[in-house]
Amino acid sequence: MTNSVGERVSTHQRFSVRTPRARPSAANLISSVVLVLVLIAATVPGLLTRIDPVAASPSHRLQAPGFSHPFGTDQLGRDVLPRIVHGTGASLAAALIAVAIAVIGGGVIGLLAGYVGGWTDRLGMRIVDVLLAVPSLLLSMTVIAATGGGTIELGVAVGIAGIAAVARVIRSRTMQLRSAPFVEAATVSGWRRTVVVGRHVLPHLWPTAAAVASVEFGQAVLAVAGLSFLGFGRPPPAPEWGAMVADGRAYLASAWWLTVIPAVVITVVVLAAYRLSRAIEGTHDA
Repeated sequence: MTNSVGERVSTHQRFSVRTPRARPSAANLISSVVLVLVLIAATVPGLLTRIDPVAASPSHRLQAPGFSHPFGTDQLGRDVLPRIVHGTGASLAAALIAVAIAVIGGGVIGLLAGYVGGWTDRLGMRIVDVLLAVPSLLLSMTVIAATGGGTIELGVAVGIAGIAAVARVIRSRTMQLRSAPFVEAATVSGWRRTVVVGRHVLPHLWPTAAAVASVEFGQAVLAVAGLSFLGFGRPPPAPEWGAMVADGRAYLASAWWLTVIPAVVITVVVLAAYRLSRAIEGTHDA
C-alpha cells in the first residue's frame, strides 16, 4: 500500500511539473512595467526625478501640464510629478503592510479552518463573520482612531479589515485540496497533518495566495488612498496620493490636473495589480 501511495503522489507531482503555462500577454507586460515603476518610485525616487517635492515656487503656481512641468504645478507652485513620485513610498508601504497582515492573518485562519475543520472551522468562521459585520472603512477608521495616524497605522488598519476576505478564499481552496486524491493518499499512509500540509497542501496553495495578495494589494492601495483623502495619512506637506486628490478639489474647475492626475495614477496601479492577479490565476489554471 505504501508503494501505491508513493506512486499516486509522485504521479501528481510529475503532472504538476509538466503542466504548460500561459504565454505572457501585452497587458501582463504593461502591468508588470507599471508595478516595477511603482517599486522604483517607492524605493529610489531620485532615479525618476530630482526635484524637491515640497519646494514651493509661487511664481509658477497652478501651471497646466507642459514641457517644464509634465504634470503641472499646484497652488503653491510645487511640481506635481515629483510629489506623485515621492508620495509613492508612503502609499506603497502602507499597502504592503496591509497585504502582509491580511494574507498572513487570513491565510492562517483559512488554512486551519479548511484543513482541520470541526470546532476550529466554526471558530475561524465566527471571527470572519465578526470582521465582515463591520464595514471595512469604519473598521479601518476605528483602528486608526485607536492607534493614531501615519503610514504604519494606515497599513495595520487596512490589513485588519482585509483579513476576512482572504480567510474565506484560502479556506475554500484548502477544503478543495484536502479532498484531493494525493492529499487523501498521504493522509491514509499515516503521515502527520503537519507533514501533509507542508508537503502537499501549501505548495498547491501558494498560487491562490499569490493571486489573493495581488487583489488585496489593489484594494489596499484604494483603501489607503481613501483614508489619506479623509485626512488619516501623513501630515502635510508630505505628499501622499489620496491627500493630493483631496487638496486639488478646491481647484477642480481651474486646475483639473491636481485631482485628475493623482486619481489616474491610483487607478492605473490598481488595474495593474488586478491584471497581475488574473495572470497568476491563468498560469495556475493552465
